[in-house]
Amino acid sequence: MDDATELNRARWDELARLHGQDDYYDVEGFLAGQIMLSGREREEMVAAVGSVSGLDLLHVQCHFGLGTLSWARLGAQVTGLDFSPVAVERARSLATAAGIDARFVQADAQRLPADLAGAFDVVFASYGVLPWIADVTAWMTAAATALRPGGVLVLVDGHPLTQMIDTVDPVRFGFPYQGSTAHHIRSASFYAGSATQLTTTETVQYPHGLGEIVTAAATAGLHVDALTEYLDSDGPEGRSDQMRCGQDGRWRLILTGQPVPVQYALRATQNS
Repeated sequence: MDDATELNRARWDELARLHGQDDYYDVEGFLAGQIMLSGREREEMVAAVGSVSGLDLLHVQCHFGLGTLSWARLGAQVTGLDFSPVAVERARSLATAAGIDARFVQADAQRLPADLAGAFDVVFASYGVLPWIADVTAWMTAAATALRPGGVLVLVDGHPLTQMIDTVDPVRFGFPYQGSTAHHIRSASFYAGSATQLTTTETVQYPHGLGEIVTAAATAGLHVDALTEYLDSDGPEGRSDQMRCGQDGRWRLILTGQPVPVQYALRATQNS
């Protein structure tokens, strides 16, 4: 495990211990039967496969399993994967508490265990995915390897343009759009309320532009079916000081009077 992975794993281990004890992740609601997936996640999945009922689904970078187990509630046979051992153990405990049959695996999303190869109809990942990945081609290759022929990748993530922006008035950029180079970031803040309690303050993140992401998918042998850029989101994406909620309840990031993309979704098919 390299130094960057060690730093990031320490952060995510700590987050996995804290999340669910705040008001960001509604564990009680989930245990009461709610589905913890955004409308966008579900819409992209419907566009890709229709119903997930009866499908084998791999959720990459699953954190402590709320989304993974929600897909199980919708009928999928689920496997969740995360590099944080704390997250994986919490996910297993949550599955037991919810009475849901699910498998959780600790592994690097860029190097999946051999027994996952060709085992899935769907590989899914969402929100805060590729900025934590050093080698996006390795990530796409791992996803392609996990899929059966005709299987689909569904990826929903924050837009790389939005990640660049530090302030909106005046507009300041603090992160590259692309290039995949490692950037050390020192911050104790994060997207959930428990962030104020964090003691691990350094992480390493990687900028990947949309061109790099699509090229990585193609290099991995995936056929890109759709790439959609979205100008709105369900929430402020950890940027409540920058994004604004409209009368329609949707959050947008406005620069010089125009909304900029805040999310994208990629759907791709394994054709080999």
